[in-house]
Amino acid sequence: MDSRSLVPASPTFQLPVAHLRSVFQTHDVERKLAKLPEREHEHLRTTYERMLERGPDRFQVKPSGVPEMAALYAQLPNFTEVLDDVRRHVALAQDSRDGLEVTPMLLLGPPGIGKTHFAKKLAELLGTGMSLVPMNSMTAGWLLSGASSQWKGSKPGKVFETLVEGQYANPVMVVDEIDKAGADSQYDPLGALYNLLEHDTAHAFVDEFAEVAIDASQVIWITTANDARGIPEPILNRMNVFEIEAPSPEAARQIARQLYVSIRAEHDWGRLLAEEAGADVLDQLATLAPREMRRALMTGFGNARLAGRGEVRVEDLPRASAARSRIGFVQ
Repeated sequence: MDSRSLVPASPTFQLPVAHLRSVFQTHDVERKLAKLPEREHEHLRTTYERMLERGPDRFQVKPSGVPEMAALYAQLPNFTEVLDDVRRHVALAQDSRDGLEVTPMLLLGPPGIGKTHFAKKLAELLGTGMSLVPMNSMTAGWLLSGASSQWKGSKPGKVFETLVEGQYANPVMVVDEIDKAGADSQYDPLGALYNLLEHDTAHAFVDEFAEVAIDASQVIWITTANDARGIPEPILNRMNVFEIEAPSPEAARQIARQLYVSIRAEHDWGRLLAEEAGADVLDQLATLAPREMRRALMTGFGNARLAGRGEVRVEDLPRASAARSRIGFVQ
């Protein structure tokens, strides 16, 4: 594969090291395009033309060294084991010409504890893109692998789309709620993962729509699930499984504090509000699942400004129902 070095600017911690890597072979696309009958398969023709227009080269990025991750450990205290694993992979890739290889991972835990948020933060840390594949609403098996161009309304799958239309050869792909994927007798929606999660076979992944080999070997796979029992054993065996516990009360309080600071810093109106949340506000927020904290904080910020105050008070936060109270951490 092409390995011409580039160093693009990074919006994150430092400049990443980057190479250009070809994610498909141009001559394969040209051959497929030449064989298409005239005035037929217009969507497929457009796809091939788009591939040739964009070219095969994408950035393959990695941190230039083991990054400073203290802020992430603070924001995601219940993901310490996963972050340790990421640091090990980055350490292996530094000071070498090798790309960053991260063993596919399954984040296993209850809803709302921040599994998808972690994936977004990881993509930011590594300086690459992220694509989300939600399996809970999936009704057809072709979301990952595409559907044959012979079918009406068919299109490429998410893997093809992310690599061909994106900027990166090693994006973070999040297969969300993998345990919710419903298989039927005709098509296994997780079937593509048997090849995609294996480094060797992912080098020549063939999308069923485009029927052109794509190099998906550098994709960083994160899957999430509430229950591992719905995941086939051969797929489980291809991943590192991390059981993510709900944060402890103190860790939940820490997450709330980090969220307050980060949301305030992201908005110009944040300068009108106190730099830190009060202890009683943090105590109240800590009773919520991490997913709910952000919504509660936005409500609190808005109510504080409506009242003309520069600090958020407990009464500014939405009332949690008794059923949802104390969800999101372990005793």
